[in-house]
Amino acid sequence: MGIADNCTAMKEEKPVKMTSSLGSRLSYSLTDGCGNLLYCIIGSFLLYFYTDVFGLSVAVTGTLLLATRLLDAVDAPIWGVIVDHTKTKYGQSRPYFLWLSVPFAVFMWLTFTTPALDGTAKIVYAATTYIIAGIVYTGIQTAITSILPNLTHDPKERVVLNTFRMVGGNVGAFTCMTFTLPLVAFFGGGNDQRGFSITLAVFGAAAVVLFFVAFKNLRETNVEKIKQIPVKASLKAIKGNWPWMILVTANLIFWIALTVRQSTVVYYCQYYLGDKSIAAVVNGFMVIQVLGMLSIPFLVRHSSKYMTMIFGLVLAVAGHIGMYFAGTYMTMLITFWCLSSIGQGIACSMPFAMLSDTVDYGEWKTGIRASGFLTAIGSAFCIKAGSGIGGFLPAMVMNFFGYVPNAVQSAQALVGIQLVFIWLPAVIFALGIVPMLFYRRYEAQENNILAALEKR
Repeated sequence: MGIADNCTAMKEEKPVKMTSSLGSRLSYSLTDGCGNLLYCIIGSFLLYFYTDVFGLSVAVTGTLLLATRLLDAVDAPIWGVIVDHTKTKYGQSRPYFLWLSVPFAVFMWLTFTTPALDGTAKIVYAATTYIIAGIVYTGIQTAITSILPNLTHDPKERVVLNTFRMVGGNVGAFTCMTFTLPLVAFFGGGNDQRGFSITLAVFGAAAVVLFFVAFKNLRETNVEKIKQIPVKASLKAIKGNWPWMILVTANLIFWIALTVRQSTVVYYCQYYLGDKSIAAVVNGFMVIQVLGMLSIPFLVRHSSKYMTMIFGLVLAVAGHIGMYFAGTYMTMLITFWCLSSIGQGIACSMPFAMLSDTVDYGEWKTGIRASGFLTAIGSAFCIKAGSGIGGFLPAMVMNFFGYVPNAVQSAQALVGIQLVFIWLPAVIFALGIVPMLFYRRYEAQENNILAALEKR
């Protein structure tokens, strides 16, 4: 019996609404705010830190970012299984905000701290600290995403909660991307190695405090009824879960494009526009993506979730094309940067809300509710694998075009920098539209699936 036949046989029912309190919504926003406050520094500045501050070549850096991130990305399903097997008085996902916040802050600080090492030892230190920071972040990111299906069973409330999460994440990203370089200059006094280390220590302390606040205020519902499932059963939750596969593909593509976009801003400003300080201004305007995030409930209400994500990707592509025609004219450049940022905010937010729906689909299809496993791969794996590939691609392109750290760049190298900042993200964002075109049929069945699950 086909999916459509199954759904037709069900009586149309609307799921019971479960509206969260404002305190819960704000606390959920803190989780991603803390995560982005620290982790977005990797996407935005690690490539630059390794090449121009830490002292690695661009080729070594690109290879290091790809190898370590792909190796690290395999821990996503492991964390998913761990979360699925967690059962405490605090809940299933919520305890990890308490347990992992301090290790996350410490290893992020170590990643951006430069010890007195040379040669191979320096590379080993960079790889080790980067991998461990990523492993701990995966645990936190998995908990942030997997807790959503357990905060409410109402799909519309999930969109609202996810919007709060994304706005909080945007505040965290805005803070780190806007103030990192100025704080590095302030704390370092001309010594960027010292500046990065102190800046990460300050951000880390703030993140730990806010994670504790989120842990204290959030509550998971009905987690005592969730049964622990074997690893094999978690794998079965993927079988036939086509909406999940589509969403994972689109989200991975998005994070590749986003990492390319963010990691090349500082190069474009320093070498193409001739002023590194402009990077803080440009990154600061990314806060406008909150407009895209806030518009999501309205867009979804009057359209659909899959079309809302496609719309965001189209805006991101259009913004990058516009920046090419803007050239060095700053007003026009920032205008199109803001347009792309609004689209980025929409496209970044949607998969996290939609993953909860694919968890429901997997339970309806297979009888297995593997929220931790499915959301870990759909979120943390995509972010980390996308970050690795997104850091590798521009590094290799710039190396091919002859980029030399801390030097006057040749005309050919400047072409390479423009290519990775303008055109590479535009092309990859456009590729993300393709899988979403196939999501429509599954979104149309959500209410019927929820009704069937309630009857079970």
